Amino acid sequence: MPSRKFADGEVVMGRWPGSVLYYEVQVTSYDDVAHLYTVKYKDGTELALKESDIRSQSSFKHRKSQSSSSSPSRRSSSRSRSRSRSPGRPAKGKRRSASQSREHKDDKKKTIQETSLALPVLVLFAGFFENNTKRYNGEPESTEKNATSCIILEQKLKPDLEIKRVLEQYSLRSRKDDKKKEEIYSEKKTFVAVKPIEKVPAKTKDLEFGGRIGTFMLIFLLPATVFYLLLMCKQDDPSLLNLPPLPALESLWDWRAFGVSLLWFFLQAAFYLLPIGKVVEGLPLSSGRKLQYRINGFYAFILTAAAIGVLLYFQFELHYLYDHLMQFAVSAAAFSLALSVYLYVRSLKAPEEELAPGGNSGYFIYDFFTGHELNPRIGSFDLKYFCELRPGLIGWVVINLAMLLAEMKIHNLSVPSLSMILVNCFQLLYVVDALWNEEAVLTTMDITHDGFGFMLAFGDLVWVPFVYSLQAFYLVGHPTTITWPVAAAITVLNCIGYYIFRSANSQKNNFRRNPADPKLANLKFIPTATGKGLLVTGWWGFVRHPNYLGDIIMALAWSLPCGFTHILPYFYVIYFICLLVHREARDEHHCKQKYGLAWERYCQRVPYRIFPYIY
Repeated sequence: MPSRKFADGEVVMGRWPGSVLYYEVQVTSYDDVAHLYTVKYKDGTELALKESDIRSQSSFKHRKSQSSSSSPSRRSSSRSRSRSRSPGRPAKGKRRSASQSREHKDDKKKTIQETSLALPVLVLFAGFFENNTKRYNGEPESTEKNATSCIILEQKLKPDLEIKRVLEQYSLRSRKDDKKKEEIYSEKKTFVAVKPIEKVPAKTKDLEFGGRIGTFMLIFLLPATVFYLLLMCKQDDPSLLNLPPLPALESLWDWRAFGVSLLWFFLQAAFYLLPIGKVVEGLPLSSGRKLQYRINGFYAFILTAAAIGVLLYFQFELHYLYDHLMQFAVSAAAFSLALSVYLYVRSLKAPEEELAPGGNSGYFIYDFFTGHELNPRIGSFDLKYFCELRPGLIGWVVINLAMLLAEMKIHNLSVPSLSMILVNCFQLLYVVDALWNEEAVLTTMDITHDGFGFMLAFGDLVWVPFVYSLQAFYLVGHPTTITWPVAAAITVLNCIGYYIFRSANSQKNNFRRNPADPKLANLKFIPTATGKGLLVTGWWGFVRHPNYLGDIIMALAWSLPCGFTHILPYFYVIYFICLLVHREARDEHHCKQKYGLAWERYCQRVPYRIFPYIY
């Protein structure tokens, strides 16, 4: 068992991951199992480093002084030469000996080597220096920047590179010297290329959702909640104290419903694989690689609508979904469980760099629930990205339509009730908006951080279509009459929530994609050590999560058409507030670790999290 070299609290020089630059850091802890030091940089960023990436301050400064002392001597010797003499002739009265000539050639080789190394390093770490040079050099750091104030490093280096090119073109050195220079440069470049920076994947230490015990209970609690809600909606009196009778187990399973569920899933997969729609790149992974995604969710929705229209034309009874909704929910739950098992088994063979940062704890139950692999793919088919929007979200709209038709048939209505129309229209707008802005999902925590396990598989395939359609299902058995003025007020409320939700998300996504966009020139932001900025103007200067605020307002508007007789249709808005408050706490934790002091400054600038002047 090797002993640790650096103690807690010791100030040392730590290498920034992926670079050759060292900065002053403080050791905070040491992992005896992984042999990693947790260090804290001056800006508050905490990272795990290997012992080989840490050096004591004394040894680091010693080497720095040596390199700096040798550089001026070379520059002074080059300046001492007269312009009138040929570079190959020595000064008058100063004949060079053979040893002096060799030393001069060695100095030239060293200069060439250092020059060949300096240029690639400047280009590779230009982005890092933009946000960190002032901080680590002790200069004052501005807390806000404008998107149009970014200066491209290439413009700074262009005059120097042009001068170098002209000097090399008209150089009087022999071709033999040039060939040696090329060989030296090639050798040095090869040396740099074949020495990759090793990345050790960090284990998940902070367990969420109650850790192993909490996730184990959620695996059973989530399906039970869905089944309980569906049973309650079928009752004449859906009061909380009026528990529904348990159905017979054999009545919960229907092979026809299971077959239709499988057909639905693979039909959406076929639409996903169609070569229509643009292909975009996602955000960079920890390895720097970017995955490609085909954006055709809206086209899949149009094709699905056409298929449903054909079924209705041939008088297919879509209200069959209403009569067997419980069997469809059980089938979807069974399929999501089988999919989760497959995802976990295949993740055991996945490379370390492809594991999810939040699902790599080493505990089976926890990793199974949160998702062990970040982006599981079968060829180019991304399973998580596909399930995020396609089967569940489009299925939600189909179930709502089935509830509308069932209401008309059961109550002998020529047109649906006003409450049912509002619920269908509000939620249809939400789904169409998500599919139209499908590219925006690539920047969400579900895609960039969470693995694909039982939590997302069950949530996408079961929870979204069968819980989010609860208002429409409730209205079939418990019709509610509302007046036109009330309907108009509810519509205005939904439009306000939608406007906040969409404009805030668009503002965030556009800034993440291209911070230098002239359309965003009026936005101010706080720079961070990661190179990203934290918006402090617009919606994101109002509250930290304005998109969550818009989501909650819309959720309330979806429940209001059901009246106030029972609390059951308000389960969605209550659940959604709890969900978003919990997600906001997760965001807060991750952002504090990721951005350090910059996030603390942002929180001081924007004190309210979701609800202005309340929370």
